[in-house]
Amino acid sequence: MHFGNHKANAYASEMADITITLPDQSKREVPEGTTIGALAASIGRGLAKAAVIGNVNGTERDLNWVLDDGDVVEIVTSNSERGLYTIRHSTTHVMAQAVLELFPGSTFAIGPPVEDGFYYDFELPVGSDGKPGTFVPEDLERIETRMREIMAETQPFVRDELNEQEARKVFAGHRFKLEIIDGEADDPTSATEPGVVRTYENPPSQPWQTPCFDGYPGFIDLCRGPHVPTTKDFLGHFKLMRATGAYWRGDEKNPMLQRIYGTAWASKADLEAHLHRLEEAAKRDHRRLAVDLDLLSFPDELGGGLAVWHPKGALVRKLMEDYSRQRHHEGGYEFVYTPNIANGKLFEASGHLGFYADGMYPPMEMDNGVYYPKPMNCPGHNLIFGARQRSYRELPLRLFELGTVYRYERSGTLHGLMRIRGFTQDDSHIYCTPEQAHDEIRGLLNFVLSVLRAFGFTDFEANLSTRPAKAETVGTDEGWAQATDNLRSALEAEELAYEVDEGGGAFYGPKIDVKVRDAIGRSWQLSTIQYDFNMATRMGLEYIGEDGARHTPIMLHRALFGSVERFFGVLLEHYAGAFPTWLAPTQVRVLPVRDDHDPYAYEVADELRALGLRADVIEASEKLGNRIRKAKGEKIPYVLVVGDDDVAARTVGVNPRGGEVDRGVPLDTFAQRVVDEVDDQLHAAR
Repeated sequence: MHFGNHKANAYASEMADITITLPDQSKREVPEGTTIGALAASIGRGLAKAAVIGNVNGTERDLNWVLDDGDVVEIVTSNSERGLYTIRHSTTHVMAQAVLELFPGSTFAIGPPVEDGFYYDFELPVGSDGKPGTFVPEDLERIETRMREIMAETQPFVRDELNEQEARKVFAGHRFKLEIIDGEADDPTSATEPGVVRTYENPPSQPWQTPCFDGYPGFIDLCRGPHVPTTKDFLGHFKLMRATGAYWRGDEKNPMLQRIYGTAWASKADLEAHLHRLEEAAKRDHRRLAVDLDLLSFPDELGGGLAVWHPKGALVRKLMEDYSRQRHHEGGYEFVYTPNIANGKLFEASGHLGFYADGMYPPMEMDNGVYYPKPMNCPGHNLIFGARQRSYRELPLRLFELGTVYRYERSGTLHGLMRIRGFTQDDSHIYCTPEQAHDEIRGLLNFVLSVLRAFGFTDFEANLSTRPAKAETVGTDEGWAQATDNLRSALEAEELAYEVDEGGGAFYGPKIDVKVRDAIGRSWQLSTIQYDFNMATRMGLEYIGEDGARHTPIMLHRALFGSVERFFGVLLEHYAGAFPTWLAPTQVRVLPVRDDHDPYAYEVADELRALGLRADVIEASEKLGNRIRKAKGEKIPYVLVVGDDDVAARTVGVNPRGGEVDRGVPLDTFAQRVVDEVDDQLHAAR
């Protein structure tokens, strides 16, 4: 049963004009039977050339979709986010087609577009050793070559709909597709009626010698679409990056599959720019820099997802934490501490055991109950709020803690400091009245952005995450709507660009995630502001209002760094290890030319340290050039070289990181320059 586009042949004997509405609300008269592609061509040659798909009445459609009278249509072009998504989506199909051709007996799972690229999961035939096959780098080269051949064949992407029985017959032998059809996995198909699944086929110019699908000479996949018109349209600017193992549906109890990652772009220039960014990112990888700069490590003996901080890294971390404490003190926060483990009854009361148990470590049986390492700081802060009767005059009450939490992350998801199992949050919980919530959120946004600027970030955007599925949340519809409106209005009042992440909120309320762009254009989600109208109620928190009655406070969760560890990793990559002067573990290194200059070098370092600067001396036990190279390798902001003239005149030779050498600089002048630089870096954002 092949349905196709049910309107494609529905031409009336006498063609009449229909009216289409464009995104700017203008109307356009076109003949009945006009497709999205033809509409784009009628608007302009450039638009027709750039058109990838269309959005019709809020639903994305292929360019050959026939329009109806009254349709609202947007043409999606290759330079848009959705256009690029479609290009990557179509490229995944071509990759799967190439793999099934080149590796007979293989089967395939799912292959979605992801940020900057795409992937597809495969199960290769069992080898002579009795184990499923794996991809090697040479395989990726073969697959790329075949993909380009498929693209050159201009194979069309043909949309179809099959009833469930026919689909099971077509995909017999492909067990992961059968699971999808059976609804045992996330269903990426969608169709116009129950019992029907949508597919896309690529009819090949030459049938496969060993067909993989019953009744189909080429490639077919379960897919909701849409796609580019043919394999030659907009495709070709891609590269396969790597192959790795991945469990089916992310569960280690399921089969291990082979995942191929690739990247695809709308133009050769965009692809080359992305590959250049990847080269830069590899140079900036915080795991590599942490070792090269002797900042921290992840010993195998300690266990996965856990770090130890070496003296230099610990010093940078201390500077970060000290600055955070200072700003919170100035911002009217009260400092608190809570223990790292707690009785399970606390997490039952807060709701974490009901909604977050999978992310918590197993319980520990103790003499008076079951205890858990804390995954969140908020339950402990709630105990502090509830320790005595509170008055509305105390609100807003802002509690702050650098609190270490522990969350179980699957081993396959761990990634240096970016995904870790034990980490410290600069965690705040603000208790306020409903009337105070809007202004408090605005104040939080200002506070967050000013602190992020102090660390060198200037490009911000945000996500507004709304309510997940009701079954996964608590609270009323009215409460969620009010909380979301409060967050939205604060974002708009602060004129911070944002996107809506539908269903991305926590179980207890919606949230704002603040993202920054780093030095090479990558986006990092850092700070979070969560609106919680639920946990205070669950834990019985109250204050006495101006009316003398008891009221439940609004609770705002806020982590500014996100976590100290992850923020450190982002900073390390943002600066490629060359921290700004205020944050550098060693700000100034003094190098005597000869050993008889050592006493003056120590005198210079002592004077700098007396001004609060971090300076050290490397004596003249090896050649000066070697010592300069080592200092530059450590990315120290200032290297001072002192010789005969400097000893006589109390000057220094200044070799700044990334700058020109300046000789004979008076020591007092240099010292004041660095003090002023540090002060400017710390206060420019306020």
